[in-house]
Amino acid sequence: MVTNPIFDPQSEVRIGVVGTGYIGQGIVLALEAQPGLTVTKVLSRRKAGPEFKFSRPELLTDSIDELIANADLVVECTGSVLWATKVLDRVLEAGLPVVTMDSEVHVTTGSYLAQKGLITEAEGDQPGCLAALNESVIQMGFKPLVYGNIKGFLNLLPTPEDMAYWSNRQGISYDQVTSFTDGTKVQIEQAFVANGLGADVLQDGLMGPSSEDIFTGGVQIAEAAKRLGHSVSDYILSPKSPAGVFIIAEHEAEQQDYLRYLKMGEGPFYAIPQTYHLCHLEVAKTIRRVVNGGGVLLNNTTTPKVGVMAVAKKDLAVGDTIAKAIGGFEVRGMACRFSSHPNAVPIGLLEKVTIVKPIEAGQILTFDDVEIPDSLAFDICLKIKAGLSI
Repeated sequence: MVTNPIFDPQSEVRIGVVGTGYIGQGIVLALEAQPGLTVTKVLSRRKAGPEFKFSRPELLTDSIDELIANADLVVECTGSVLWATKVLDRVLEAGLPVVTMDSEVHVTTGSYLAQKGLITEAEGDQPGCLAALNESVIQMGFKPLVYGNIKGFLNLLPTPEDMAYWSNRQGISYDQVTSFTDGTKVQIEQAFVANGLGADVLQDGLMGPSSEDIFTGGVQIAEAAKRLGHSVSDYILSPKSPAGVFIIAEHEAEQQDYLRYLKMGEGPFYAIPQTYHLCHLEVAKTIRRVVNGGGVLLNNTTTPKVGVMAVAKKDLAVGDTIAKAIGGFEVRGMACRFSSHPNAVPIGLLEKVTIVKPIEAGQILTFDDVEIPDSLAFDICLKIKAGLSI
């Protein structure tokens, strides 16, 4: 609900950015064309050198304090859960609102961060686009049953060679293309959507039916949601469908003739797609939402029910290490209810960890299976696991 603007509409809003990867650089470039918004500092952990090129090097800082001192609002897009949690804890403590493009941090530690201040995911990636589409369809009287993501391709066990090829071809990082391909990213995004929009998941790893088109696959999920008696978050695997998101919804019976006339089909299920998501170009919309008092678009809520656990892609021996689980070749992510796997370790927490018990391929990793270095994110996850107030 829109309230009073939190900034003077006549003043320039100073934007601090956390992250200098592909999306971070795109956000900085996109905001340069936005009147009333000025990027003042960009926080980076990368060391200057010929291999690291940034379009606005004069904005770079490695100081969180300097970022905070020069910003009215912070945009975070690092994809590094441990680092982002540490930075955003400080930013929110300072009273600054946060806009993210980082589903990974939301599903791991976002519920703790949501208690500290205003933190919201942006439009651009699928979760933010689904949240915005949800607001629109509800205002039209629809009753959502399925919050859907459209995937064109999945390979649960991609090879390093294939991922290196696609990373070079698409111009995105090696771990990003791997997490997209092995399904970890869509599992994270839809777990986040389930929490943020008050939906459920149908099963461990989601349903994810293969389909020629959005409607056919979406209705399969909608029928399962009706049996469950609750709206659900899921995806379809549909190589012929455009990239984007969709909602399958119901409407009042007296609207059936009107919706038929409007080419929405016979009902009772109606597909409302958004066949694009423009990543960094859409972030400014959410920044302006926050600036104008519109509040949170999407966060993980303070009472999440769905997480993303780590499933071994191969046998892992005692002493093996996982440098970074998301986008790696040791494990992949799987969305599930916390209640189904209370001791499972969130995949976003697995950075620089050591295996302490033998793990078989296909096994869900638990807190007992890994040695995890101390961090704020680790402390938060232990509190969530223990069911304590965070």
